[in-house]
This record gives sequence, C-alpha cells and structure tokens, in this order.
Amino acid sequence: MKTILVPTDFSSTALNAAKYAIDFAQTVEASIVLLHAYQVPVVYAEVPLAMTDIDIHEEIQQSMLALKNELARYAPEQIGIKTEIRFGQFFSELENVCQHLRPYAVVMGCQGSTGVEHFLFGSHAAHAMSHLNWPLITVPGNVTFCSIKKVGLACDFDQVMEVVPINDIKRIIQDLDAQLHILNTARPGEHNPDVVHLSSRLNKKFAPVVPQFHFISSDNIDDGILYFAEEASIDLLIVLPKPHGLLYKLMHKSHTKQLVLHSQVPVMALHHCTF
Repeated sequence: MKTILVPTDFSSTALNAAKYAIDFAQTVEASIVLLHAYQVPVVYAEVPLAMTDIDIHEEIQQSMLALKNELARYAPEQIGIKTEIRFGQFFSELENVCQHLRPYAVVMGCQGSTGVEHFLFGSHAAHAMSHLNWPLITVPGNVTFCSIKKVGLACDFDQVMEVVPINDIKRIIQDLDAQLHILNTARPGEHNPDVVHLSSRLNKKFAPVVPQFHFISSDNIDDGILYFAEEASIDLLIVLPKPHGLLYKLMHKSHTKQLVLHSQVPVMALHHCTF
C-alpha cells in the first residue's frame, strides 16, 4: 500500500498540511505516517535545563498522540495513521525515514501563522524541496484539499527530454485522474526555436495522457508561474529540482524559498523516483 509521510512540528500549519495529506491519501489510496524529529537544546553550565531528555520525549509523545487522535476523528476509517518520533536533525531524519518507508509522497506545511512558524517550518520546507530525493508537496497554510483536477508542470524546455520524469508524472496524473498543464517559461524577448518540436515530442511521450501547453513570458519567472497557477486554478504545481530543472535554477538565484513561502497553490518537487 502507498504511504504518505507527514512531518510535523505540532503547529497549526503542520496540522493543516496533515489534514491535506489525509484527503490526498484517500484519493490515491494510501496510509499516513506522522513524523516528528527533535533535538535536545544545548545546555550551558550557567543556564540549567528545565526539562530532562525523558521529559522532552514524553511531552513529544503526548503531542503526537493528541495529533493522531485529532486526525483519526477527521480521517475516513480506511486511512491508517501511524507515528514516528526521531531524535536528530530534521532533514537527516526525514531522509532516513524516507529511505525506510519509500513514501509515495511527503506532505508538509510551508507557511506558518506566526513569524516563528513561518521562518522555521518554512525554511525546513524550502530546504527539503531542493534536496529531498522523494516527491515532496508543500501546502500553504490557508489551503485545504479539494479534488486535484488540474496539475501544472513548470519547465523551461532546457534539456526537457532528459530532465522531466515523464513516467512518474504520468503515474501521478493517472492516480489523480487529473489534467496535465505544461507551463513553458521564458523572459520577454527570449525564444527557443525548438519549442514546437519539443512540445510535440513531450506530447507523444506523455501518451495516453494528453497535456495542454501554455507559454508564459515574464521578467520574474517564479512570479509568472505563480500568477498563472492561480489564474488558471491549478490544483497542484510540479517543479523539478534536478540540474537543468527550473527549481534548480531558481534555487541558485535564491528564489526557491520565495516560491515555497509565497505560493497559494500546493507545490510538488519531483525528482526521478520510483514509488
């Protein structure tokens, strides 16, 4: 059975993402695993630690149980919910659990309701989106799940046949019974003479899925993508973190965090992967 992994810090943002993950899991017939990774604060001799390691772990266990119970009341009966508590650095433990579970997708919040949530969990989401070698969906704090009928794929057609994980995207589109919209992005005045040829090749490769192509011209690529996604009512936006993928380029221009934190549409970072 498929597994959806949901990292949580027990914030309202993480709770919203967990509820999104449950609805997503129902659509693709998956179970849920909740993950919390923590580190004990460094103790200085002049600053005594109020809580022991055991106290901290017990408090986290209680928070995890409370979260599981709340989600169990929200989830349909057929959705199984398990929990995982890890001691260690967030991203390292996330990678370790992914290697063990091989999840269909990781789902996490990306926009906190407070400044601290926004900075901490949002930073985790941005880093994971760029570096985690598993499908990752980041969910804005004000977004609730609705049926995913329109999936956008943002790419710039640079080495597109080598970069796009076509079979993985086809599998997602078919699992969701959704339409695929391919968003080709370029700055004003830029023109790729091979765009028609490449569009035709992609169209054949995606069969039996029939993608719709859209060509976006904008001075700010990430703003152009997000504007189109919202105007076209895209339900899930796929970006590609691998070298030559659009997200890889945005990452090296310090735009990744902007894309993650400012999107009003759930964003999936997709590497070449096997579900």
